[in-house]
Amino acid sequence: MNIQLNNNPENIEGRDQITIQELIDYKKFSFKLLVVKINGALIPKTDYNIASVKEGDDVMILHLMSGG
Repeated sequence: MNIQLNNNPENIEGRDQITIQELIDYKKFSFKLLVVKINGALIPKTDYNIASVKEGDDVMILHLMSGG
């Protein structure tokens, strides 16, 4: 499956779709505060296990940092 992830092409072998949570685990993203969009639509954290990424989707997974 070929997608755009954070403005870069990404090929996920052997899958024709993947949930956001599976993608986060696959990429080993470990940040607590994430903002996720699929094709510009904001995905709430409660939907990470049901929101699917398919061939050609544009996915943004951004981590938020706080500081002072």
